This record gives sequence, C-alpha cells and structure tokens, in this order.
Amino acid sequence: MPARLKEHYQKQVVPALLKEFGYKNPNAVPKVEKVSLNIGLGEATQNAKLMDGAVQELATISGQRPVITKAKKSIAAFKLREGMSIGCRVTLRGDRMYEFLDRLMNVALPRVRDFRGVSTKSFDGRGNYTLGVKDQLIFPEIDYNKVDKTIGMNVCITTTAKTDAEGVALLKQMGMPFKQ
Repeated sequence: MPARLKEHYQKQVVPALLKEFGYKNPNAVPKVEKVSLNIGLGEATQNAKLMDGAVQELATISGQRPVITKAKKSIAAFKLREGMSIGCRVTLRGDRMYEFLDRLMNVALPRVRDFRGVSTKSFDGRGNYTLGVKDQLIFPEIDYNKVDKTIGMNVCITTTAKTDAEGVALLKQMGMPFKQ
C-alpha cells in the first residue's frame, strides 16, 4: 500500500498544480525528490555519549539508520580534531520520505509550542525548503523519559521545482502549514 501523502500528491496535488501553472505534461509538475535530516552535535567533542543518543533518536524518527558525519579539519579553538564524530544525517526517498513528511506536517509541527505556521522565507531560490526543528520531542515516537538532552535538527526538503513560487505551491498543496 502506497503512503497516504503519495496518494494525495498523485490524486489532488498534480491536477491542482497542472491547472495553476499551466504545465502541458503531468511529468513537468514539481515533486519532492528527497528529505534530508541532519543533526549537528558540536558538544559531542567533549561528551561522546551524546552521539549514541542522537543516532538512536534520528533512526527512530526516520526509520532508517543514520550516517555519522566526521570533522573534515582540525580546529584548535573548538577542541576539534580531524575525523571526530560531530553529527549524523539521514536521506529519505520514496515511500519512507512521504511517510516522514506526512508525520512532520500533520503530527510533529502542530505539537510545537505557540505554533503559528512555518515561514515561507526559508526557500533557497530553486524551490528547495529548509526548516530547523529546535526539539526532537515534537515527534511522538520519541520517548520523553529516555531523552538525555534536547537536540535540534535541520530538515531539508529537496524538490524538482524550478522556482520558489512552484516550491511554495507544491508544499502548500501537500499540507505544509505555512504562516498566513
């Protein structure tokens, strides 16, 4: 069974965008290519235990094992040596991506305290959207009692849209709660 959001995209979003932008071909309609989740943990240089928790939580949220990112250069001021683990990331595609986006837009984001919608200013000029989450506890699959430290993450949604207007329209149709 395909993801709920994927079905919604094919049945409602594609026809709506075809009409709005006047595309000749349904394949020209922008779609979400991938979603990248990234946790940067600078404090992991002092406390290596933090990294295990971050990796575990990212795996729980995404349903996929994250890749640990290493420092490329040594920076003495940050007590950082080349090759130290300083973060983890995951790239979601296909059904897992739609499943995650569905949970993000309909469950996680509305749980943010004083949530009024996400900004439309976070597009990069080519239709890709990046959003920072300050707290991993907004995802219901994270158990509050097992969290040592709240860590934020970056969620980067890469689309095939050529412009920001197309990207905004695509994500709005898919149910992203933008500010009015």
